[in-house]
Amino acid sequence: MATHAQPSGPFALGTFADGDGAPFPGLVVDGRVLDLRGRPALGSPATTRDLLERWEQALPVLHDLAARTDGAWRPVEGLRTLAPVEPRQLLQSGANYRQHVIDLAIAHRPADDARPVEQARAEIGAMMDRRAAEDQPYVFIGLPSSITGPYDDVVLPHWCTKPDWELELAAVIGAPAYRVTPEQALGHVAAYTIANDLTARELVFRRDMPEIGTDWLRCKNAPGFTPLGPYLVPAGFVADPADLRVTLKLNGETMQDESTADMLFDVARMVSYASQTTRLLPGDLVLTGSPAGNGMHWGRFLADGDVMDGTITGLGAQRTRCVRESA
Repeated sequence: MATHAQPSGPFALGTFADGDGAPFPGLVVDGRVLDLRGRPALGSPATTRDLLERWEQALPVLHDLAARTDGAWRPVEGLRTLAPVEPRQLLQSGANYRQHVIDLAIAHRPADDARPVEQARAEIGAMMDRRAAEDQPYVFIGLPSSITGPYDDVVLPHWCTKPDWELELAAVIGAPAYRVTPEQALGHVAAYTIANDLTARELVFRRDMPEIGTDWLRCKNAPGFTPLGPYLVPAGFVADPADLRVTLKLNGETMQDESTADMLFDVARMVSYASQTTRLLPGDLVLTGSPAGNGMHWGRFLADGDVMDGTITGLGAQRTRCVRESA
């Protein structure tokens, strides 16, 4: 059963369908949805990405529509909630939460590392602090085809032996951004949403070609490995993206529960960094990394029948059930 938690602010945006009907962009207010297709004041959008293409013009119109009680509003429970946007580009971040990096480094320590665990943690933490002050984010490219809806089943491929969860804050681009500074970057973020950036943990590193390092294609991009949404919450309704609680529960047990304040590189630095190489376009997603508490840390990975509940302060909630693919 989907959990339709109300996001912060007077409204949010989503993508919906009536059963197997055509998807449509919807305005979400107090558990009700207004179909936004064919509205000239919004440019007659067919998708939420169309709205993001003309975000500055659309925003005041959306405020006006949200304040009105007339119109063909429908209960959100009667509709299928899809991924809220179809990005052209999906940029993902690794090693961006201080405690998460420390936990991963400890988990992957060489067998001949003789340091006591607490000493190793302290030294890795000091290295992370230097990196935050002096270094750059670590960003890689994902495939939009990995995206699925916030309440859809997640199919665990038969070949995946260590499927892992990674709940993340995702910044949604509005105005195109190319070579913007950190001071300019948040002006190009139209909204925020929730992403669960699943990982086939056993495939992160290439054992056959260690010189190459990581293999993000295989470990991140299976169909449905990026549950997204439920909604796009306008950036103006998010008081401080550096002070949000990221929480993931597995079968009701809390696994991740951390503030975005633990990020090494905040949203502005992440968007700015990505824009130095690629032109970020309306609807593109910049995922900002996952906090401590994934399956690698707990020594427990996703299995058939597991249910993940993910929430981020003010952005609603997603619930996905894992289904193991037969070989």
